[in-house]
Amino acid sequence: MTAGPTRVLAVDLGGTKINAAVVVFEEGAAAPSLCQVATTATPARDGAKAVLAASLAVAREALSLAGDDEETLKAIGIASAGVIDTARGLVTAATDALQGWPGTNLASVFRAEFGAHTRVLNDVHAHGLGEAMFGAGKDRDSLLLVAVGTGIGGAFVTHGEVLTGARGAAGHIGHVRTAGIPGVEELVCTCGRRGHLEGFASGPGIAAELTRRGIPAASTREVADLANDGSTIALETLIDAGRLTGRAIGDQLNVVDPHVVAITGGVASASGAAGDGWWAALRKGVRESAMDAVGNTPIVPASAGNHAALLGAAHFALTETATEG
Repeated sequence: MTAGPTRVLAVDLGGTKINAAVVVFEEGAAAPSLCQVATTATPARDGAKAVLAASLAVAREALSLAGDDEETLKAIGIASAGVIDTARGLVTAATDALQGWPGTNLASVFRAEFGAHTRVLNDVHAHGLGEAMFGAGKDRDSLLLVAVGTGIGGAFVTHGEVLTGARGAAGHIGHVRTAGIPGVEELVCTCGRRGHLEGFASGPGIAAELTRRGIPAASTREVADLANDGSTIALETLIDAGRLTGRAIGDQLNVVDPHVVAITGGVASASGAAGDGWWAALRKGVRESAMDAVGNTPIVPASAGNHAALLGAAHFALTETATEG
């Protein structure tokens, strides 16, 4: 990075909302600073063109809020849902949550609009990079981020580099097979396969499981509220989900052996008896699955803040020159 403030436009493009902000890197500062964040709902059902238009609009708003324009930007970093070809800034695969999203070349669209060097990263990968550089992984050589919310994703970061994989699909911890709860191996996952962790232990999966157990629930928040109000069945559902998630994390510890694991997402943020039960069950599941050599790996709540993906995307945009395409 050059001396003086370096300004990067960062965009976090998810299935429900799009956030954008100018991220300012000051030489000697412990962490970059975020200017005011602009946000808008993602028009996910309206197709890729509508999502791109909304993304460009919220990016323009973020520039205006920061008092910036194209001339002040060093680069643009984008965190996007879907599997990303980081060399080209291209979405290669995505779930139906974003209609028509595969094939979208985010890098070329933003580069054409703003004239700035642009890099694109999967949103959970970006969150993991932000957490590794400026949160729980700061001053550690490696971090595994696990995001448990609408889906279950992961990111492994070592020595400041996020492992994206040969096809951009690394870290899909929600798409490992799971067992141990009656019927879980037959549940259909969002990817279309059966028996994946995400189909049971994600936010929608937990709500669906409680409904199957006889108590209708539309969201994880409803499940948590019921558990905190004394529903044994709701609490047991959260505990089962936490335990299976912990087992999956333990499996990952055996494979990549990170210095620390950071947990984020809506499910992980539940409070009261619901949150305590889920976290205790997650730690129990880790102990059941992890080898002794990695069983004491610290597992902590993510600490880089709600906009860690923006920080990660901005950092990624400055790390190397992407292939133009």
